Amino acid sequence: MNTADNNAVVAMRGVHKTYRLGQHVITALQGVDLTVQRGELLALTGPSGSGKSTILNLCGLIDTPDSGDIALGGQSIAGLDENQRTLLRRDALGFVFQSFNLVPVMTVAENVDYPLFLAGVPAAERRERVAAQLKAVGLQDHAHHRPDALSGGQRQRVAIARALIKRPRLVIADEPTASLDSHTADQVLDLMRERGHAEGAAFVIATHDSRLTRRCDRVVALLDGRIQ
Repeated sequence: MNTADNNAVVAMRGVHKTYRLGQHVITALQGVDLTVQRGELLALTGPSGSGKSTILNLCGLIDTPDSGDIALGGQSIAGLDENQRTLLRRDALGFVFQSFNLVPVMTVAENVDYPLFLAGVPAAERRERVAAQLKAVGLQDHAHHRPDALSGGQRQRVAIARALIKRPRLVIADEPTASLDSHTADQVLDLMRERGHAEGAAFVIATHDSRLTRRCDRVVALLDGRIQ
């Protein structure tokens, strides 16, 4: 890894990944090089099967490459055991999904608080950070509502607040605007951009949505497991 890579939030070098499906071997990535800087919103585009989800899974420490190297904050993840990967995922990464993935029996505040609770953050600090994060995403008046009382855009705002509450280095976002109308999608994208830049978190976003790619700092197109 060079000096620029050491300053990056995530750096992939020569990454290959295949999957076995019965007797067939599916090539997902073929020698991908990708660097994402602090505060950057990077969009991954390409047809289904091009490798977008594989990159998300690798950056999110959900999967491991067959070959090549991936570094988070300058630290190679190659030698980490499963427990170390779990702790790094918990402490350094946030996730935003198309379907929001909120816990329906929890309030908005409880959903945002949950990652801090799991990390053992003291209750007083958690309350303060949750209140500040909900204010930042414009949902301070909805703290005690449950997700089913919110619109789709509001739910995605909760998901973004939950992803950022740990002050992660990197947020992994999978089709975050796919279920939103155009106006709401624009609002959510503006929020991701504003919060990402304000908090220094990088976003890696897999999307088919041209509304999103127009607002990202950089767009990387994939085809057949290669960057175009």
